[in-house]
Amino acid sequence: MKSSKQNLAFRIAAVAVLTAVTTVCTLIVRVPVTPTKGYINLADVAIFFTALTFGPFTALASGGLGTALADIMGGYAQWAPITFFAHGVQGLLIGLIFKATDVEKKASMILALILAFLAGTIFMAGTYFMTAGMMYGFAAAATEIPGNILQNAAGVIIGFPLYLAVKKAYPPIAGFRW
Repeated sequence: MKSSKQNLAFRIAAVAVLTAVTTVCTLIVRVPVTPTKGYINLADVAIFFTALTFGPFTALASGGLGTALADIMGGYAQWAPITFFAHGVQGLLIGLIFKATDVEKKASMILALILAFLAGTIFMAGTYFMTAGMMYGFAAAATEIPGNILQNAAGVIIGFPLYLAVKKAYPPIAGFRW
């Protein structure tokens, strides 16, 4: 059994690496949304993968920090606090829903994915909609909703198979959830 210091060191390292992965996923593909000056990206792939593989608290930290860092580095610093909140809580919700489910049963896993997708999408898209609505008007903010849904769908479509592949290739990873 690992000591608590080794466990803490691993968790800190995992959060750091996953934060970097989330930042890269956010920056590598950016599709601008003109009315709100925002952008659609692949952050949710990293957030879904992290939440399913490493648990809710790792997803909270790396999802929030990674996307906020990407906003700062990508010229959207004004969005960084909202992004930290929206994506951090999104990762937490996805991870908590998945953690509370018996993922060894296929039907339970599918239900958990659907609920996690809905909760993550509603929270993230809702946070951005309310914020952009106050900044640019709700008609302009509504133009982001389809892109945010698509972004979350990409998170599930790519992040879930990635989780399954890593879990199959390295079964002890199931013990790393936090």
